[in-house]
Amino acid sequence: MDPRSSDAILARLMSLHPKKIDLSLGRTLDLLERLGRPQDRLPPVVHVAGTNGKGSLIAFLRAILEAAGKRVHTYTSPHLVRFNERIRLAGELIPEEHLSQLLGYCEILNEGRPITFFEITTAAAFRAFAEKPADILLLETGLGGRFDSTNVVDRPALTAITPISIDHVQFLGPTLTDIAGEKAAIQKPNVPSVIGEQPPEAAVVIEKQAAEVGAPLFRLGADWGVSGGVDGIRYRSGPTIRQFPVPALLGAHQYHNAAMAIACTEKLEGFGITNAAIAKGLTQVVWPGRLQRLLSGPLVDLLPPGWELWLDGGHNAAAGKVLAEVAREWVNRPLDLVFGVLNTKDLRALLAPVARSVRASRSISIPGEEASLSAEEAAQGARAARLRAQPAADLVDAVQGLVTAADEPGRILICGSLYLAGVVLAQNA
Repeated sequence: MDPRSSDAILARLMSLHPKKIDLSLGRTLDLLERLGRPQDRLPPVVHVAGTNGKGSLIAFLRAILEAAGKRVHTYTSPHLVRFNERIRLAGELIPEEHLSQLLGYCEILNEGRPITFFEITTAAAFRAFAEKPADILLLETGLGGRFDSTNVVDRPALTAITPISIDHVQFLGPTLTDIAGEKAAIQKPNVPSVIGEQPPEAAVVIEKQAAEVGAPLFRLGADWGVSGGVDGIRYRSGPTIRQFPVPALLGAHQYHNAAMAIACTEKLEGFGITNAAIAKGLTQVVWPGRLQRLLSGPLVDLLPPGWELWLDGGHNAAAGKVLAEVAREWVNRPLDLVFGVLNTKDLRALLAPVARSVRASRSISIPGEEASLSAEEAAQGARAARLRAQPAADLVDAVQGLVTAADEPGRILICGSLYLAGVVLAQNA
């Protein structure tokens, strides 16, 4: 491997801190100083935190803004196949040559100091965003909010908090109140904060922190609303109701993500987003690994006529509820699962909601992930969700096993982890 390539540099950056995650702003701010404070030279920023739907919200917003002719930077994580998916510059994935030069420069400036992978790569992304002109930057938190490396922008144009649920308890705290407190800390004085659907205890924390810092809230239910069906999205803001087409991303939860994107456009001053741009963005949005049907590739080639292969990276209780809602709509074919899960996730919470809709399932270990449950451990854990699963050697073995055991064509859904989704997309290219 060329030591100057982005893959080689990223591998070296992984070794600069003994912990993969160590929430703090100090190391990021120190490197940003060495980089000339690029966080002060960014286009208007939309800062997004939450547990579920952050990526989908950013995907909808990017599609809408680009439909309106805007140049849009985006920063998202994790990536599915290649690291450069995390950084889009004016709509385009950062090129390999640019990425490797940027990472190499940050590596030199850091001078071997302890810094986490996410911290140094976020600093590199800020440098890239500051150097390339754009109209707006859509910035996703990596973990939490208060001490997330993205939380160094003093005055974003807008903050947005998507639905919060239990996740990453080892870093953010064991309760919804703890987690909401960390995520709500991205709110800033006099910066509008768009709030998606929240559990009551999370909503209390968000509203309290907003009041403390003086952030005006724009809340689902109180200030804007949404309903949706086969005819599209019915979006309400105050007394005004607007109708938009069915979003291109599947699932009832995507109506809420799409509506939250519309709500964000309302609070972006000076952008002049038209209804036509919103409608175009909603129907053209793309977000891989989220209830995505795979139509070609080696895994699809394993399937006899009449079968379908789908992929979703959801990995927590909220994702399990979404899958259950979708499964209830998938009545024309039996549903089979292939799943792999990290050992930090609640397997029962993910699988229990969808278990009653599943005909058969196979568990696998996520390739290349040390923190993955083994196929045997995942199969054993699935029993707590009342899902009978057989361990499989790999993806091919799992898919072939489901096909062989079936008495009629079905719909196979591969799920459980964004890391697994990335493996699937890489292997099925």
